[in-house]
Amino acid sequence: MIRMVWAPAALSLLALSGCSSTPASPEVKQLHQEVSQLNQEMRQLTSQATALEQQNLLNSRSEQGAWLLPQASTAVVLQTQLGELRLSLTQIESEASGTRANLNIRSAGEQPLPALSAKVAWGELDAASGKPLNAGSLNQSVEIPASLLPKSSVSIPLRLSGLTPDQLGFVRVHDVVAQSPAAPESATP
Repeated sequence: MIRMVWAPAALSLLALSGCSSTPASPEVKQLHQEVSQLNQEMRQLTSQATALEQQNLLNSRSEQGAWLLPQASTAVVLQTQLGELRLSLTQIESEASGTRANLNIRSAGEQPLPALSAKVAWGELDAASGKPLNAGSLNQSVEIPASLLPKSSVSIPLRLSGLTPDQLGFVRVHDVVAQSPAAPESATP
């Protein structure tokens, strides 16, 4: 009698275990992949929207210079004594000593850019508040010499040492000033 009860229970277990290991149809696998991809894209868009909101907030409070957050992936307009400039970061990549990126500068209305120099600072954002951590920030000067002009846009390669692309929270461009034209050398008799 025990064998008679045991046999149907064993057969039921085998049948259930067979159901659980049945491979999903190709359509179900495809659907799972699409849902996973959509979830990843939503996380990326949410992260980008948060960074864009933070970038806009930083720039609305800034009287000098422009804040660029790499995750925002959006250009910023900077009002300077030279006129309106559009700034953006592209090609943000890892390198041995940190990060390299291109700082793109475009003049308003496709006017030729003047020769200029600027200061570029970079650093991390506070994980809790999203605010720049200025204490550990680094900086460098960049130039657009007259020899590269006249152009309405220029791409300046940046070497942002000390931080990987994942750690790089901000790039700030400030102190944009016109470069004086070089005085012609006078010939001496």
